[in-house]
Amino acid sequence: MRLLLVLLLALSVAPAWAAPALDRLVLPKGFHVAVYSDQVPQARELAVGARGTVFVGSMDAGKVYALTDADHDGRAEKVRVVASGLQLPVGVAFHQGDLYVSAVSRILVLRDIENHLDDPPKPELVYGKFPTETHHGWKFIAFGPDGKLYVPIGAPCNLCDKDKAYAKLTRMNPDGTDLTDVAYGIRNTVGFDWRPSTGKLWFTDNGRDMLGDDVPSDELNRLDHVGQHFGYPYCHQGDIADPEFGKGHPCKDYAPPVLKLGPHVASLGLRFYTGKQFPARYRGALFIAEHGSWNRTTKSGYRVMVVRLDGAKVASYEPFITGFEQDEQAWGRPVDVQPLPDGSLLVSDDTAGAVYRVTYKR
Repeated sequence: MRLLLVLLLALSVAPAWAAPALDRLVLPKGFHVAVYSDQVPQARELAVGARGTVFVGSMDAGKVYALTDADHDGRAEKVRVVASGLQLPVGVAFHQGDLYVSAVSRILVLRDIENHLDDPPKPELVYGKFPTETHHGWKFIAFGPDGKLYVPIGAPCNLCDKDKAYAKLTRMNPDGTDLTDVAYGIRNTVGFDWRPSTGKLWFTDNGRDMLGDDVPSDELNRLDHVGQHFGYPYCHQGDIADPEFGKGHPCKDYAPPVLKLGPHVASLGLRFYTGKQFPARYRGALFIAEHGSWNRTTKSGYRVMVVRLDGAKVASYEPFITGFEQDEQAWGRPVDVQPLPDGSLLVSDDTAGAVYRVTYKR
């Protein structure tokens, strides 16, 4: 009887992630979403290799995944673990055959990874002197058009003034040398990309908590020059002085956001769309994954948004995928977006432990 009880209890325990519920998702007419893989617990940042391998960072037991779709049917038939036991290896970036992985205080690299998916190399240390705090310590990483690896250092708190030691974006050479600061006043960016037409860096930033349900907004920012300061912890969303740190630091002294994304939406991964599968109105647009609020009275976010630009200005900001949350209950939380060479779009979901593929067909 005791063994039966144990078995029944084991069967009744919910899995570590919820099953995808794609029938609840709403997309614009002509768009379709399918599961690319539902075997990626706590999936976070996405990166694509030269041969089409989809690499996925995660918060699952320090694992990094490699997904392959050898028969090109739009679903990964093989899921491999290429690294494990790392500290919050959320960020992944592919560069010249190598996979770079963030692990809080360290940047690691797996050399020639696509030739060794079944026998992955031991991660090599590239740089190991970032702060060790885990509060905003996991890192989205990406290589810029300058060939350098960009690495954020988030604020180790909800709100604190650490001068220029934290709340900033840095960059380094691929071998870990020449670490330099790029921008300041960035509380926690978990997504950035370079606009192909201008080469300028655009990034999300998560606003502070505990100022109420409706302020401050998360931000979409554009870096116009190295050394720019975006306000944190003195000014939020470009026009709200912080009640504790704002005195003597007027908002006019800092770069305002290009767009206010909404309060507590937890804007994370973003990518410019350069493919040709989607209709022309989406080309050059910016897709943003909004993970969703964690302590707002009424939930916000839990969606993928699309930002269309007209020159340097925002022309529109609209929902692209909704339905991850209904009636204050969320079964999924989008984390990152990543276009594939065929023009489809991947979306990672750390709650459902899945990666989805969005396609367009008239």
